[in-house]
Amino acid sequence: MNTESGVALAQINLAVGDIAGNEKRIVEAAVYAREKLDCRVIVFPELAICGYPPEDLLFQAGFVRRCEDALERIKRSVDDIALVIGYPKSDGGHLYNAACVIDRGEIQATYYKHHLPNYGVFDEKRYFTQGSQPVVVDIGGFKAGITICEDVWRYGPVERAVESGANVIFALNGSPFDADKMAHRENEVIAERAKSNKVSIVYVNLVGGQDELVFDGGSVVCDAFGKTVLRAPHFEHSILRASFKRGEQLKNIKGQVAPMPETCEAIYRAVVLGTKDYIEKNGFSGAVLGLSGGIDSALTLAIVTDAIGKENVQAVLMPSRYTRQISLDDAKQQARALNIRWSQISIEPIFKAILNQLADEFQNLPADVTEENIQARCRGTLLMAISNKTGKILVTTGNKSEVAVGYATLYGDMAGGFAPIKDVPKTLVYRLARYRNETFGAVIPDRVIEREPSAELAPEQRDTDSLPCYEALDEILRLYVEQDASAKSIIERGFDSEVVNQVIKMVMRNEYKRRQAPPGVRITTRAFGRDRRFPITNRSAYC
Repeated sequence: MNTESGVALAQINLAVGDIAGNEKRIVEAAVYAREKLDCRVIVFPELAICGYPPEDLLFQAGFVRRCEDALERIKRSVDDIALVIGYPKSDGGHLYNAACVIDRGEIQATYYKHHLPNYGVFDEKRYFTQGSQPVVVDIGGFKAGITICEDVWRYGPVERAVESGANVIFALNGSPFDADKMAHRENEVIAERAKSNKVSIVYVNLVGGQDELVFDGGSVVCDAFGKTVLRAPHFEHSILRASFKRGEQLKNIKGQVAPMPETCEAIYRAVVLGTKDYIEKNGFSGAVLGLSGGIDSALTLAIVTDAIGKENVQAVLMPSRYTRQISLDDAKQQARALNIRWSQISIEPIFKAILNQLADEFQNLPADVTEENIQARCRGTLLMAISNKTGKILVTTGNKSEVAVGYATLYGDMAGGFAPIKDVPKTLVYRLARYRNETFGAVIPDRVIEREPSAELAPEQRDTDSLPCYEALDEILRLYVEQDASAKSIIERGFDSEVVNQVIKMVMRNEYKRRQAPPGVRITTRAFGRDRRFPITNRSAYC
């Protein structure tokens, strides 16, 4: 008698709102798991039918009904394998974040998510009603309890399922990436929950980019001792089989354990995946960006090229009277190393024309940041024109440090549709540039990494003319933006009080710029955008 049973973990890339496309992906995954992996059960991510997070699509008339119609078609499309699928369900005038078990063409059980996260990037109480009842279903030789994402992070849902007889937990998830999360999620949440309840947990996570969010996958199976016995590769579509020996106490007997990526690898892959999916899921034919010869545009160009391929990327060099020759040389060297299309357009004629037109308005007024911003806006106008004409998305190159303190020009270098390194602090930009060169081949010139950064909008300009050194700036920003530390507590850590107050003042007064910035990949615990919601008009003290 065969006492082994297989469960497929469907770590797949879904698209929010693409109900028909997601339905097709679900059916194909189920057929593959049945025919190629010989599985009796397949588990999908949270809200797989509509994609995660659907946000206010859930308010649109008919959206939930179309999801439920897709579920009915899936029931008729797949035989001889049970499916555990997440979807939004309307019941008794309430909307639930639900998961159902389909077997032999019928829904055997439906579970409603117990804990609705309402912090950080999550806003589920805006849409869903909280569930309260455990669900345990006999399926494929298992007594399976069902949970959805936050439920496994909190005490209660797993415990109640085990008390109701579950000998395995199928956990459906849409858990977004941040750089500190992967090992913590697996080792301190899933493994501890499995160990404390003496139950195996099959944790299936979404993979792919959705606007600012990236879902890293990293689906795992932890046995009843808290040991990871299967781990799917991070940042990759993957359908894997977890093999169990059936009995009162289920025992996992084999599974693939992919390595856990280290920090720089994880961040780089997250930014590449987020950029790729944003461009491709939104139907752009490629990407264009301004290549300055500086570190930010160099890293961004490498990311975009790795994301969508060299044939789909265009770089434009736009020198001004202040551009150093080494900047042009380094930019050309990188473009040639990546073998992408590039061109050079001087902004000097446009800059002169604008200054001439403004001569009467600016009469007897000294040159200042206005002239610097005009140069940035000349470049933004040229790049947006190329974007409009070619259908390529304009990718911006600003990093988190600059975005935080407003060291960027509205409608200039901030003009564009997506910002891959928007949540990457400047000091991390350098680490990622070195990682990219060392891992995939040197395409960013050493001189770009080594020389002091400059916007090159004024004679002999350096970033430190306007900002503290980036090592100090990034740590102050990490404490203030990501940890909500007060100015007093930051100063007590040894930072100069004048510098701390200057940085916090710049962060606060530049909220209006950030509201007009393009979205970018979230890689930290607190990104600008949906994570951090401050009023623009704000007279609170700089605390």
